[in-house]
Amino acid sequence: MVRSGEEPRPAGRATDGTGPASLRELFLQGEPVETGVRTSILDSWQRCRSLGLSPDALDLPYREDFDPGGRIVRAAVPVLDRLQATFAGSQVNISVADANGTVLLRRFGDPSMTRSLPDIQVVPGFVFAEQVAGTNGIGLALAERQLIRVYGAEHFAERAQQNACVALPVRDPLSGRIEGVLCLGYPRGFERPALGVAIRRAAEGIERRLLGQSSARERALLRTYLAAGAGTAGLHRGVALDAVANEFPLRDQAILREKAAELISGAQRGAVEVTLPDGRRVTLVSRPVTSGSGVQGIAIEAVLPGPAAGEPLVIPHQADDLAALTAPAVPLSAARPAITLPSGHLAAPSGPLVTTDGDGGTTGPGGTAGPVTSAEPATPAEASKSAEPDSARTPAGPAVAAGERTTTQPTTTDSDRSPSGPAAADRDGRVSAGEHSEAAFPARGLVMLGEPQVGAYALAARRRLELLSEASTRIGTTLDVRRTAEELAETAAPGLADFVTIDLPDAVLRGEESADPIADLRRTVVHGIRGGLPFTPPGKRVDFGPTTPQLRCLSSSEAVLEPDLNAAAGWLAQDPEHTERLLAHVHSLIAVPLLARGVVLGVASFYRAGSSFGDDDRSLAQELASRAALSIDNARRYTHERTMVLALQRRLLPHGLPDQDAVEVAHRYLPAESDVGGDWYDVIPLSGARVGLLVGDVVGHGMLSAATMGRLRTAARSFAELDFPPDEVLTHLDNLVGRLDREDPDGKGAGVIGATCLYAVYDPTAQRCLMARAGHPPPAVVRPDGTVTYPDLPAGPPLGLGGLPFDAVEVGLPEGSQLVLYTDGLIEDRNRDVDAVLEQLREALAHPERAPEETCQAILDTVAPTHPHDDIALLVARVHAMDPGRIANWELSADPARVGEVRASAMRWLSDRGLDETGFAAELILSELITNAIRHGAAPIRVRLLYGRTLICEVSDASNTAPHLRRAASTDEGGRGLFLVAQLSQSWGTRYLPEGKVIWAECDLDAA
Repeated sequence: MVRSGEEPRPAGRATDGTGPASLRELFLQGEPVETGVRTSILDSWQRCRSLGLSPDALDLPYREDFDPGGRIVRAAVPVLDRLQATFAGSQVNISVADANGTVLLRRFGDPSMTRSLPDIQVVPGFVFAEQVAGTNGIGLALAERQLIRVYGAEHFAERAQQNACVALPVRDPLSGRIEGVLCLGYPRGFERPALGVAIRRAAEGIERRLLGQSSARERALLRTYLAAGAGTAGLHRGVALDAVANEFPLRDQAILREKAAELISGAQRGAVEVTLPDGRRVTLVSRPVTSGSGVQGIAIEAVLPGPAAGEPLVIPHQADDLAALTAPAVPLSAARPAITLPSGHLAAPSGPLVTTDGDGGTTGPGGTAGPVTSAEPATPAEASKSAEPDSARTPAGPAVAAGERTTTQPTTTDSDRSPSGPAAADRDGRVSAGEHSEAAFPARGLVMLGEPQVGAYALAARRRLELLSEASTRIGTTLDVRRTAEELAETAAPGLADFVTIDLPDAVLRGEESADPIADLRRTVVHGIRGGLPFTPPGKRVDFGPTTPQLRCLSSSEAVLEPDLNAAAGWLAQDPEHTERLLAHVHSLIAVPLLARGVVLGVASFYRAGSSFGDDDRSLAQELASRAALSIDNARRYTHERTMVLALQRRLLPHGLPDQDAVEVAHRYLPAESDVGGDWYDVIPLSGARVGLLVGDVVGHGMLSAATMGRLRTAARSFAELDFPPDEVLTHLDNLVGRLDREDPDGKGAGVIGATCLYAVYDPTAQRCLMARAGHPPPAVVRPDGTVTYPDLPAGPPLGLGGLPFDAVEVGLPEGSQLVLYTDGLIEDRNRDVDAVLEQLREALAHPERAPEETCQAILDTVAPTHPHDDIALLVARVHAMDPGRIANWELSADPARVGEVRASAMRWLSDRGLDETGFAAELILSELITNAIRHGAAPIRVRLLYGRTLICEVSDASNTAPHLRRAASTDEGGRGLFLVAQLSQSWGTRYLPEGKVIWAECDLDAA
């Protein structure tokens, strides 16, 4: 029950008290103090100032009416004695105060300290509450309700500046409320790390002793149970669960004790059969017990397979300390075996009966109450002093059979005593009831004993804690708003309610904040112990009237309890017809707002069909709703962010595919379930009727990865359109990624390094594909005969490492082949082997007759993970070959006279194909390009015409010198050739070859 939380000290704080001294002076002068002082200390200073306390004039009140023998004092005395021995010879001042801050006990490591300290630090009775004593250990521990430390100048009072202290609240283990404060004061130079450990252990010891005091009523019941007996046979052959650990493992013991607690809490009397996991059956028998002081309880016994006669009864360790039972509990004859007690002592065969009343006192002869004593174990000497005469002894009554309902009351007449021998006969010579019970029933063991009210509270508290514990693990397992709401309903029903409905605004379901949540509610979840109830079904709009509990809870931000819906006028008036149908199934309602971070997320309604809800249920429902609301808000924020990132990602991906004849393309983009990454694809038309296929992946997720992806895709497209070969495109991208990373040297934009890419260029005129990759998975090639291969393409380093080369490989792709490019999200999964996935992909692709669209869908259906943890970008391209009849080639020497011949041949070729309208522009373009190649280039010179969607004119030579477009002045005689080419064509450019270059120009056939 000890709270271990403690506010950490700022780094560098001086433990000698000088740390916050100057800051304290600034605070007292009215200056703002924002850093350097712990939050709890600063808050305490501000409270002291608001109360008008003066640091140099604090007179502590003294209370003469404090209780020097109260619960906390009785529990703390032996603990403080041990602390005093631990700190013997030191300057440690040990004190215990009550919940109001009044010091009740004092101990000193050095007794001589009492001569040098002021009365307020020596004499009990002074009040150290914060409102009268300022910032100090006891007062601040009560205010903060946790372990605290106060050092030197952190004290508000001037007289305490030379001291330091550590203080910890002490709580009642059953109720959880603070009973007092344990404080260790010491000179400010005496700081030791072990002080925190020592005070925690001491507080735990006091709390254990408080628990022992709380169990005094149960000890009284236990003494009565032993005195009245469970009968002669029960004591003669009884065993307890603690003694049969080999036969009943801890799991079985827990099951039996849980069932026993339910029997006690429900005050059930009779016999219940419990089936253990291994199939064995144990009968639990409930027996009423009433102590001499009138405490009424229930004893739960287990009927077990009996041991041999004469084995001792072992009392289970249920109470905190039962050593007081070392006094003989019942008058037993010499033939009866001794009773084994938890302390290891054996009870004497005869002696007086000592019982306790409900407050822990003793009952003397004649039932008169003796003096109230401490709850500490009574010694045998003390027990003998309070012994009753023989005439007042309570004999052991007859054993109670399983299922027998009788109240066991201690009797006072000798004539009612049962025989003590194992086979005693009554006056008529018949066997006594005790012997009959012993023969008819196996051995019994005491499982649990307690009061029904306490048991009910304990059982309810335990179930509430179990429900909260279950909620912490079940609610918020996903970042889905709707699923989180369902988890709340599934946790609450049937643990708290029979039926749960949850209503959320449409905006929250979309990941946004609702502008008017009251008018925008939609039924999201309906869950209960059975279906078919007339609740508004999920998906429908719900409108709550102004007097309904749901609207009242949303307006007040507090849970609203309606114990009896039949009397809830506001709820009944909302929709009389609908509520009348519901009243046949539900009886009580708790409406709880779903609030998180000041945002209204909806409302949860908890219904019960039978019993009514209470205040404890309302608190529990509000706690469950608060936890769920936080998870729902996290899911909403995640949904909002993911929607934005996904929108950005899709915006940065290609919106359509360009018109070209080289490949037939299909593509897919599948975002990850948890977050959006930086995968992309692209199809880029290139010169010479070629096409570039690009797939990339930026490592990481979120907005930054999507933005980085957009930058890389734009750059990759630009490099590709410059007609760089694949390896050079990757080199330029590598330099770009490295530059982006250098622009963010602190790594605050982490996620750039690690981008991968695969770039392929397909030439339909040669049916060849040139590919290079940078740390990316290899492509798959599907041949027309259905053969699937993964080209042996050098992996290359990921983009951004810099300094490492990229190698390109050329692969032949006959017409009808398919080239499949993908990102690692398709094949890499934590639960699958990559090689196995690649084999699945091979099987999915072994259908060359499929169209690219069908291939894409088949891959996603059979290969893609069901719940992808990474994005998937997929690009499938079926290649086509250009008709040789649409290609014309000429080769000529560097002779200007050949220009006319080639131009005439080209015009005839165009005329044969009905391109006379385009011939004029093509003739001028060819004349200019061939002339430039002859003048400025080197042989051999080649001319090629490609007739597709456009007419492409290409002139290549062996020189690497590139022409440059310039505007000629009016006085220049030349320099206008390329200007004319640019005007007559829709685009033109230069493409470099391993040896030489190609100057190309593209003419639009429609324009012609």
